[in-house]
Amino acid sequence: MRVWWSLPVLLLASAGVAAQGKVTIYRCTDALGQLTVQNDTPCPKGSLQEKRVIESAPSSSAPPTFITSPVAPIPQANPSPHPPVSSQLPSVTKPLARPAAPKPPAPAIAYADRLPPPVLFECRTYDNGRYLSDDGNPPQRCAPLQTTGLGTNASGAGVACQMVTDQCQRIPDQSLCENWKQRLREAESALRFGRSESRDASQAEVARIQRIVTESTCGR
Repeated sequence: MRVWWSLPVLLLASAGVAAQGKVTIYRCTDALGQLTVQNDTPCPKGSLQEKRVIESAPSSSAPPTFITSPVAPIPQANPSPHPPVSSQLPSVTKPLARPAAPKPPAPAIAYADRLPPPVLFECRTYDNGRYLSDDGNPPQRCAPLQTTGLGTNASGAGVACQMVTDQCQRIPDQSLCENWKQRLREAESALRFGRSESRDASQAEVARIQRIVTESTCGR
């Protein structure tokens, strides 16, 4: 202890401090227990610091009083703890299959780029029937005729036919759209109520007429 108390005196004497000067003495104890006395210089971080301010050179035998204040320790980098390893392997979730994207609709044709519908004919049969056709010259067909009393047997009845040609007339341009839409309705009715063996042909005919109506000037 005598050696330790003589250190402040030596520091004061070597610095040549006047009798009325103030000197701050720091007593530092590091983490290893080593003691250091410093003049006007605070202890380094991590040390236990004792501080005393001296008004003049000590003349009495009373020991100096120190104020003990711990200095904030130097923060040490601690390795982050590893997260606990799960004993179970993570479950693998299979991605759901995406539904097939719908086909984009066909691009609409600008009205200025559309063409008028094809020509159409109104045809009449020998028995005053009426139908619409793309062909103004339909082929001849055999119209059935009922006959009785032919040959030697007057009571006998037979069936005969005669070749007839339907009479067709072109529809005016201003009425084409109206009649093409009428023909589309007739084709859809034939598909709905027609025979099953002719369904494929009827379906193709509906698709053809629908395309004519949609892509022409009729499809406003």
